Amino acid sequence: MAGPKISGTRWSVAVSLLVAAAMATIAFITVQQAGCHNPGHYVARGDGYELVGGCIEPDDLPVAPDPTPTAPASDARSPLRP
Repeated sequence: MAGPKISGTRWSVAVSLLVAAAMATIAFITVQQAGCHNPGHYVARGDGYELVGGCIEPDDLPVAPDPTPTAPASDARSPLRP
């Protein structure tokens, strides 16, 4: 079995570098257009670090559903109860 050709290897390296450069450019443009003028900073607290400032407001974050199961309401006509 023959190994990969030199020209094929060069081609894949060139394509990989081109894709990486394109993705880095897109990421840079996305960050520049984000519109966040105050990126925030971390402040050391007694129990760790806290992010102060920034562009995310508490209302922007989704609230996780309550993990405690709730009992279904009792129904006199339930077919599972005699």
